[in-house]
Amino acid sequence: MRIRSTGPDLVVEGDEADVARAERVLQQLGTLVGEGYRLSKADVKTAVQLVADDPAVELRDHFLKGVVRPSGKRQVVAKSVNQRRYLESIDRYDIVFGIGPAGTGKTYLAMAQAVSFLLTKRVNRIILARPAVEAGEKLGFLPGDLQEKVNPYLRPLYDALYDMMEIDRAEGLVERGAIEIAPIAFMRGRTLNDAFVILDEAQNTTSEQMKMFLTRLGFGSKAVITGDVTQIDLPVGRTSGLVEAMKVVGHIDGIDFVYFDERDVVRHALVQQIVRAYETFSNGGKQTGKPL
Repeated sequence: MRIRSTGPDLVVEGDEADVARAERVLQQLGTLVGEGYRLSKADVKTAVQLVADDPAVELRDHFLKGVVRPSGKRQVVAKSVNQRRYLESIDRYDIVFGIGPAGTGKTYLAMAQAVSFLLTKRVNRIILARPAVEAGEKLGFLPGDLQEKVNPYLRPLYDALYDMMEIDRAEGLVERGAIEIAPIAFMRGRTLNDAFVILDEAQNTTSEQMKMFLTRLGFGSKAVITGDVTQIDLPVGRTSGLVEAMKVVGHIDGIDFVYFDERDVVRHALVQQIVRAYETFSNGGKQTGKPL
């Protein structure tokens, strides 16, 4: 299919089905622009992918409803069908697992929802947890006090938080205890009420840590667990708590699982190709058949 411009007009040439899809994309994007929506290059790519996945999709619903406004700093928009489903799932369920490769927005979107929930007083605090040092949490050999030891492993959570709100405001909430960022070991023995809890890099939890985390949830709380089962750093012979949880709690009503793939990657375009290449390699050279 070819698309070219002739003055103010666009000319689409190709197979009838491809031309029809292109026409649908252009018409719907035109409607969005007419309503004041500011399109980016990434939005156009997302629109094309959405229509390719589902010719009946309403782009207006996706772009206008799949939006989180965690603060006045920015708005966060779902870039794929799975990302929008993930946001809807977090609204609907108390425990949500987001599983898939790096760059698919698992942690970023969960963080946006958490900040939105906090600022609209739907929860009283945010708790962000992560396994430290490849889940072993053996921090003793590192220099400095405990906070200095764990901070490098929690840095990605701080980065995502600072992208959602001004640094001064975020640091003020951390100082007041409204936002807590800590290794998962700090969750032991606690009951977390009226909280939005995110467990990041969950593939590197042990079975015991995952069970401990899932049983911390109190009244009025939500938990989002994110991880990539292809990036497990546990010692040989240790079972990933995330992999085990997929089998143990996957059937429980009130818990939802959202699975991402390379089509949901929102980083550099080459990252999609890299994810696909590793997936093909791990499958013994067999293509998965998923279109990029």
